[in-house]
Amino acid sequence: MNYGFDNEKYLRIQSEHIKERISKFGDKLYLEFGGKLFDDYHASRVLPGFEPDSKLKMLMQLRDEAEIVIVISALDIEKNKVRGDLGITYNEDVLRLRDEFGQRGLRVGSVVITHFNGQASAQAYRLRLERMGIKVCYHYLIEGYPTNVDLICSDEGFGKNEYVETERPLVIVTAPGPGSGKMAVCLSQLYQENKRGVKAGYAKFETFPIWNLPLKHPVNVAYEAATADLDDVNMIDPFHLEAYGKTTVNYNRDIEIFPVLNAIFEGIYGDNPYKSPTDMGVNMAGFCIADDEVCCRASKDEIVRRYYAALCDFALGKATEREVNKIALLMKQLKITTAYRRATTTARQRQEQEGGAHSAAIELRDGTLITGHTSPLLGPSAALLLNATKHLAGIDHSVRLIAQQLIEPVQRTKVSLLHGHNPRLHTDEVLVALSILSLRDENCRRALEVLPLLDGCQVHTTVMLSEVDRKIFKKLGIGFTSDPVAKG
Repeated sequence: MNYGFDNEKYLRIQSEHIKERISKFGDKLYLEFGGKLFDDYHASRVLPGFEPDSKLKMLMQLRDEAEIVIVISALDIEKNKVRGDLGITYNEDVLRLRDEFGQRGLRVGSVVITHFNGQASAQAYRLRLERMGIKVCYHYLIEGYPTNVDLICSDEGFGKNEYVETERPLVIVTAPGPGSGKMAVCLSQLYQENKRGVKAGYAKFETFPIWNLPLKHPVNVAYEAATADLDDVNMIDPFHLEAYGKTTVNYNRDIEIFPVLNAIFEGIYGDNPYKSPTDMGVNMAGFCIADDEVCCRASKDEIVRRYYAALCDFALGKATEREVNKIALLMKQLKITTAYRRATTTARQRQEQEGGAHSAAIELRDGTLITGHTSPLLGPSAALLLNATKHLAGIDHSVRLIAQQLIEPVQRTKVSLLHGHNPRLHTDEVLVALSILSLRDENCRRALEVLPLLDGCQVHTTVMLSEVDRKIFKKLGIGFTSDPVAKG
């Protein structure tokens, strides 16, 4: 795999920069962590070499003086919003995050439910958390947010929110996903702390967009594709341009909220230490790109991946046509099509060769393309997995790793005893069979040993993947896309 990002440098200079920012404030610092605090797979895809848990590693250095507040929107609770990368609801992810932090010795002080407007689902969720001994606060919808500064910065605005009690000087504010209201929680706490005589500060740790890359750099465009459902738009920071005469990139929600932050800081200190939204940030990722070409290629591939994901979600009723069209427009801006993803055209060519049978293709790390197709015994993903491992292990393609007479009893069990409709083996069943056979079959053992070489490879299928195959590909570290075609 070609790496375009220097993760060791990132850990070093990012930690130093955060500590420097903490030292500028006295009583307390609210540090908003945008994106994923750990398992940040979007960053690892567009910045090859970025480790998904990099932010967590930095936070561990500050755990004795830090506590965590997890934010979830009542709107996301109401619609059971799901994390696309993990396949679990935001509701469940709050508990997962709390457990993950706790296992690492990090203190989780409270959960804040934002955008609260009396939703019954949010009230039930609060009761559930409180029965588990978790402190929960409501932060309410504010009419005219974020432009009605006079109302927001009043006792009927931020003052109406329930105060989040914290004990440590560094408060990390994070959430299961974007749009949860993390910044509003931080600003509300600044207002509330000031009423209590505490001089608190605020800073933002948001990986994307990367402020010191061009507006239309593929890494930044990939962020817009990733947040197409939120209507996030990358913009030139007008406040930074006016204050310093320098062009930097931010996104619309931070730029819209900056007058509110400015008003709050002026009310607390008489002056705002930040002249722009860019000033608020502490992100140093842009200084750690070691190979821009590698990151550009990875980002373009990610945009195409997001396009296919939106197409499939639209076909399933989980996304809007507007989201699909927005990502399509971003692709046009970068002058790329779905053919940029080589596995896409290869899978479709194989389907044509097989008379329309659903097919799949994988691009290996060295650029080699391997294909597979649906047969009476195997689905396209399972066939592809076998063909790819045979190639990587140097096993002749004519060799059958799993004999037909071993597959047929499994199929009978699936259909006759378990009343399934699809007799073909999925990827998980193929891996189990290989594992059993590897005890006596040298080829099966070699095929299993090369599985780690699939990490970072790219797959496309001409039919939407089953949930089982999706999970297996994710666990193997394979990036995948599918045509928005349901299995017949």
